[in-house]
Amino acid sequence: MSSILVSQAAGVLTLTLNRPEKLNAFNPEMHSLLRQAIERAADQADIRAVLLTGSGRGFCAGQDLAERDVSPGAAPIDLSVSIGSYYNPLVRRLRELPKPVVCAVNGVAAGAGANVALACDLVLAARSASFVQSFARLGLVPDSGGTYFLPRLVGTARAMGLALLGEKLSAEDAERWGLIWKALDDDKLPAEANALARALASGPTKGYGLVKRAIYASAGNSLEAQLDLERDLQRDAGFSADYREGVSAFMEKREPRYQGK
Repeated sequence: MSSILVSQAAGVLTLTLNRPEKLNAFNPEMHSLLRQAIERAADQADIRAVLLTGSGRGFCAGQDLAERDVSPGAAPIDLSVSIGSYYNPLVRRLRELPKPVVCAVNGVAAGAGANVALACDLVLAARSASFVQSFARLGLVPDSGGTYFLPRLVGTARAMGLALLGEKLSAEDAERWGLIWKALDDDKLPAEANALARALASGPTKGYGLVKRAIYASAGNSLEAQLDLERDLQRDAGFSADYREGVSAFMEKREPRYQGK
């Protein structure tokens, strides 16, 4: 079986992390397959949303530590190599993809696994799931965007607590803190995540991509810069066929039929 399962239906590209015996911990093969799949999503017009989830009882345990030799006498490991080669590019691809990405966290999301989930646009989680910034327990720094996402989503105090203590945060607390969009009963997660992704895939795809650009740019922009960006992106959105269809459907009191253009 492939370490990444890929399927496409109703405009949604579903990517399933598939090393359940390792709690879907990342290895180089997974990163390579994810890169190919996300590039496919960017290139193909018939893919209008992405759904990322995990197989088995976990979403992702982060890096597969068995891949690294830390035995006495082993050569030091330059962790910046794997971060620069794999994790940072993955986070950038998810953020920069001009299509919505839904993440369904079906179990524990730890270390880089938690932060890859947070790099997605809408995160749903099973109530039995949890989020763990496990880096500090290994003497490491949260990576894969962790030190960026956490303080912006939950504030400095909670981000520091999660990063220093490495305690599990339940899905319900993650929702309450604003870390994720929604916590769901375990048996409802797959269907609701798929329904959400399909709803997004039938929407105004170009507009969604511009929304992503605007929201993510705001973290580093002044109000003046953000107002200018909104003006420029709204101009682009106004030229789209989806905008014309949305207005026409509103005036004609019918459901819009977006083409993603």
